Amino acid sequence: MKLSITIQTPEVPRSIPVALLTGSLEEKMAKAARWGADGIEFMTSSPKELDPAEIKSYLCAHGLEASAVASGAITMSLGLTLLHSDPASADLARICLYELIDFAAAIGAPLVTIGSFRGKLAYVESGGRERLADTLRNAAAYAQAASVRIALEALNRYEGDIVNNHEEGLAFLAEVNHPALGLLLDTYHVNVEESSWTRPFQRTLQAGKLFHVHLGDNNRLPPGRGLIDFAAILAVLRENTYAGYLSAELLARPDPDTAAKETLSYIRSLMEMRR
Repeated sequence: MKLSITIQTPEVPRSIPVALLTGSLEEKMAKAARWGADGIEFMTSSPKELDPAEIKSYLCAHGLEASAVASGAITMSLGLTLLHSDPASADLARICLYELIDFAAAIGAPLVTIGSFRGKLAYVESGGRERLADTLRNAAAYAQAASVRIALEALNRYEGDIVNNHEEGLAFLAEVNHPALGLLLDTYHVNVEESSWTRPFQRTLQAGKLFHVHLGDNNRLPPGRGLIDFAAILAVLRENTYAGYLSAELLARPDPDTAAKETLSYIRSLMEMRR
């Protein structure tokens, strides 16, 4: 298991509430490395405006990897979703998805993550589930050719109306039926939708479909500031030989740097102990 911090890239036009760290892009990476991160999850709204070579040089300089490329800033700052009431906006969102895949491949990130960027079934009149499945199947094929995978996040019912928990996620993946599409489980959303801290991770791992993990306590603050049993979750991940990233994507409170530093310190301490 490896630790990652989610940051927003400089071109994102507004502050994203679940992106951490302050400073320039390189300053953010330097802090992440200094405080114990292994990787960076990049939240970008316009990847074509970024220089992959520059980003790779920063990562190399600080001994970091690109853990993932996140799509949330496209929705939060541009209002685009794959399921959108306006067909033209949905088409633009699909173009953005392919740009994210290209960017991930260019910086060596293994994943593109999709949370709220998928949109809602309520946004479209009918056939939304099938449309989303087709879109992700085609995108997964494109991603696979670029050595990238797509991780669809199980979102709680207040933020999404399709794939709210791991069981719904596994069922949807079976419909899409592509090896480059898997699940992202976020401990904050698990807290809302699941009846066990550990079973969602265990079952998704056993299905071979846990591609990525987001960290946030039940109040979406840094782990250790709430009620979630992270030690139990890490034990299950360890027992099932999860080798992917645990990425901090949580509210930047009390401030973006403190939230990142606390998360890295707390989770690292749990990773180094045995239950």
